[in-house]
Parts: sequence; C-alpha cells; structure tokens
Amino acid sequence: MPRTYPAPRLGENVCMTTVSVGLGPISEAELVAVARAGAPIELSAESLSAIAASRSIVESLADDVEPHYGISTGFGALATKHIPPDRRAQLQRSLVRSHAAGSGPEIEAEVVRALMLLRLSTLATGRTGIRVQTAQTLAGLLNARITPVLREFGSLGCSGDLAPLAHVALALMGEGEVRDAGGRLQPAAEALAAAGIEPVTLAEKEGLALINGTDGMLGQLLLACTDLDLLLRTADLTAAMSIEALLGTDRVFAADLQALRPQPGQAVAAANMRALLAASPIVASHAGPDCTYVQDAYSMRCAPQVAGAARDTLAHARRVAGYELASAVDNPVVTLDGRVESNGNFHGAPVGYVLDFLAIPAADLASMSERRTDRMLDVARSRGLSAFLTDDAGVDSGHMIAQYTQAAIVSELKRLAVPASVDSIPSSAMQEDHVSMGWSAARKLRRSVDGLTQVLAIELLSAARALDLRLPLRPGPATGAVLDALRETVPGPGPDRYLAPEIEAAVEFVRSGRAVEVADKALAEPLR
Repeated sequence: MPRTYPAPRLGENVCMTTVSVGLGPISEAELVAVARAGAPIELSAESLSAIAASRSIVESLADDVEPHYGISTGFGALATKHIPPDRRAQLQRSLVRSHAAGSGPEIEAEVVRALMLLRLSTLATGRTGIRVQTAQTLAGLLNARITPVLREFGSLGCSGDLAPLAHVALALMGEGEVRDAGGRLQPAAEALAAAGIEPVTLAEKEGLALINGTDGMLGQLLLACTDLDLLLRTADLTAAMSIEALLGTDRVFAADLQALRPQPGQAVAAANMRALLAASPIVASHAGPDCTYVQDAYSMRCAPQVAGAARDTLAHARRVAGYELASAVDNPVVTLDGRVESNGNFHGAPVGYVLDFLAIPAADLASMSERRTDRMLDVARSRGLSAFLTDDAGVDSGHMIAQYTQAAIVSELKRLAVPASVDSIPSSAMQEDHVSMGWSAARKLRRSVDGLTQVLAIELLSAARALDLRLPLRPGPATGAVLDALRETVPGPGPDRYLAPEIEAAVEFVRSGRAVEVADKALAEPLR
C-alpha cells in the first residue's frame, strides 16, 4: 500500500462566482474554484446546442448497417463485435460497470471534482455525441457537491483515465458509492434521490463519452500548477529568511548580475529576493568593507537560479495544460463536419511528461531548502548561531530532528522524481500496447507538492528561530512581518518542547498561503 498524504490545500483565495462551461476552455482558476471551493457551474446555451447537434449525428448512425465504434460495436479488443440495437443500452451499462474497477485508497475530493468538471467541459464542446440530459446530470452532481468515490489504482493514462472516470459514470447511473456535500459515505442512489437528481440510463456512445479522457491527470496537473505557483514564492521567502539568519549577502541578487544570464524565471526569483531583503538591518550589519565573508554557499547564492528554473518548468507545464484545456478528448469523436472518427487523442503522454517534469524541480527546491536549514543548525557554518538553534546545547537538541524530517522527505521526493511516463504495460489483449502512465505521474506529483510544502515550512520555522536568536538585530520589513505572523501560533526560542505541533502549524502557515500573503502586504509589490 503506497503512502498517502493529505490533499494539498494551497492558496484558498478562489473566486466563487458561477463558472460557465461552454464551447471555450475553462481556466485554471475556474477549475480550482470548482474543485476546492465548490463554486457553482452552469452549461452555456451555446454548449447545450452543440451537445444536441452532435447527439443527433450519433442517433442517425445508430441504425446504420455499417458498424460504428462505440455506437454499434464492442470496445477495445472487442471492437469487431457487432451489437444489436436491443442490447446497446446494456452495452453502455456493462462498459461502465466493468471499467469501474479501481482499487486502493480513496482519491481526494478535489481531484474527483476537477476530473468531473474537465469531463463536463469536453462534453460541452459537442464533440462527444452525449445527450443534453446526461451532461446536465453531471453538472447537477457537481452543484450538489456529490462526489463519487474513486480509488488510487485503475488508470494507465491511455484510453484516458478509464477506471476513475467510470466510477463517476457509475454514480450518474445511480450505482456505486459517493460522498454527499457533508462528506458522508452513502450509496449513489440515495444521494441522488436526496438531491432530487434522476439517475441516467445511458444510450449509445454515452458510456465511452463519459470515460474516454485525460481528465484525471489534467485536473491534478492544474491543481499542482496552482500549488507550485504559491510554493515558488514561498521558496523565495524562506531563502531570504535563511540568508538573513546566516548573515548572507543580497549583493549577488543585483539586477545587472542576473541579467548576464537572461533566464526569465531567474529574473523573477532574484527580484523577489531583492525585495524581501531590502532595508534589512541584519543584511546591513555586515555589508561594509570590514566583512570578511567573500561569498555565500550555493544554497544561498544560487537560490534564484534554482527557483527560476523551477518557474520556467512550471510555465512550460502550464502551456501544455492550456493546450489540453482547449482539447476535446474522446474516442470516437464527432467532428465539426459530422463524421464519427476513431483517434488517439486520449493518450496521456503530453500531460504525463510535464507531470513527471514538475516532480524534478519540486525535489530540487526541497533539497536546497534542506541544505539551508542544515547550515543554520551547524555551529561550524551558522556564523554565530547556537548549535541546532538550541537554548542550552547538550541539554537541548533544538531543531536537530526537524532537519531529519526534512531530510527524510527530500529523500522521498528524489524517488518521486523518477518518471512514471517512461514505463508502459500493454493491456486489452495488446490492442492498447503502449500506455502513458500519466495518472501515476499525477499521483506522485501530488505527494511531491505536499512534501515540498513540509520542507519549506520547516525551513521557515528554523529560519524564524534563528532570526530571533540574532536579536537585537531585526530582519527586513517583509521577512520580519512573516516572523511576527508565525509567532501568533508558534512561540519563539526556549527550552526544548514538543516540536511536531509547531511543525504542523508552520506547514499550515505555508499551505494556506498565509506566509506569502503577510510578506506581500509588507512589500511595495507582491511576490511573483
């Protein structure tokens, strides 16, 4: 059984206006609003017309003597078998029931809601041949906050996220398990009845239309992009606090030095560092000609280079996600000129690659953060701080084991950075002989995001204690404001005490976006 982590809940300030699902793509912000905050949705009038138009094409082909995949044939390796009209409703039910074969721990509600919204967005394009009432029922589940129960294992990321999406389709049929708006586990039939939603009896093509998409992996990519956007700003903040605590210099972040290497993300990170360290009495205290330190260690001096490269990786991932949001992934698909054609757009390689790619900077950012923390704890390298930031070294151990926790997480993140998308296991009697494993890449990236959150939180916690130990010197306005805000829930230096709750408080301080929010309020311009 794999280790499970809490669902990341970063940056809760989301818009709660109604999200219109129509012919155009939804945005990352809209997805986060629906997935995390339960924002209501509605299908646009244009999308309802497009859905109805494509459905009429599917119905016209249902009685055709020529076989049409997913309408009058079996699926996958059974695509050559013709299905008579009186058994096609059973065909769709059987498809969903057999494919709802997930196993393992339950998937987080926000992932399920993201997946549901993205599938609805594809249905709204009118390229799938689904009926209007089926699309409206899916929208009804989202608005009633009825969340089908999905499981960790079942998707190979090719032919889409089949098993996860099939569990959603099963709930539309009034079968399987769901969680209601209050999080209570109950049979789908009971939850739908309580919400006044009529279960769907699937018609031709609808089973395929509901399960043949990359929505699970794409939803997790978009949630991760939002989370990493916040964590990159947090990484600049914790690096600045550590640099102050270690009596480092801000001179290396000068704009002219950074411009010598015009990487766009690096320029943003360095600008953040300059802003965070501006007017810092600690930095000013050793900025004169009497300072004998020539240059800082790489984990301090090169922070913009690493955080900048991570930003550029994130920008690439968002471009790929944008292409996917503008896509209508189904097989077969109803084309604009009225054909129903098989295709391979359900293959998850584009999404799987960037999911894997993002796990690399997540691990590297965490690794650099842990190195700065370790430096603050080492009396030989901390430039005058007490050993392990203790109150009474020897009697106390200070933050010694907090760094162990960081190290354990960093080691895990390095393992999670090994790509899932290079693997492939043939399935469906070799009809599906190459798969993307994009769902697996998405699942491990979520664990990476959570791990990076914890590592940065421990650095922030340790840097805050180190800054307190530098008194009467004070940090800069922004980092000082963050220190003061943390002290509202976590006390300052003193004899050893139960440390785990303080770490969790720091994790929530980071995860909620509160740390960056406090820094932003103290700056002329917010961190980017």
